[in-house]
Amino acid sequence: QVQLVESGGGLVQPGGSLRLSCAASGRLLSGYVMGWYRQAPGKERELVARISSTSTTNYADNVKGRFTISRDNAKNTAYLQMNSLKPEDTAVYYCNANLLRLTYWGQGTQVTVSS
Repeated sequence: QVQLVESGGGLVQPGGSLRLSCAASGRLLSGYVMGWYRQAPGKERELVARISSTSTTNYADNVKGRFTISRDNAKNTAYLQMNSLKPEDTAVYYCNANLLRLTYWGQGTQVTVSS
């Protein structure tokens, strides 16, 4: 059974930075697409960024140039570096691992951007 554990969330002021981590256990995820999603109160879960097994990346338009997704297959971990954070980035951030019909989710980590 695959487990994804997110960490690194918290409270940060507008313009600040956070780095989220997603540590996987139970299976090597080097062949999986790793993604970060977020869900704000009253809104649907949305894709933030994803990275393929060959490190091709995709970003939502509203985070391009501010967020960077990466992965370290040796550590079975994915990261999301978030810079220039805005209040509208406030949400619960979820890690996702996907390979064909297999998909796994973490429990989420809260990110709050507020002064």
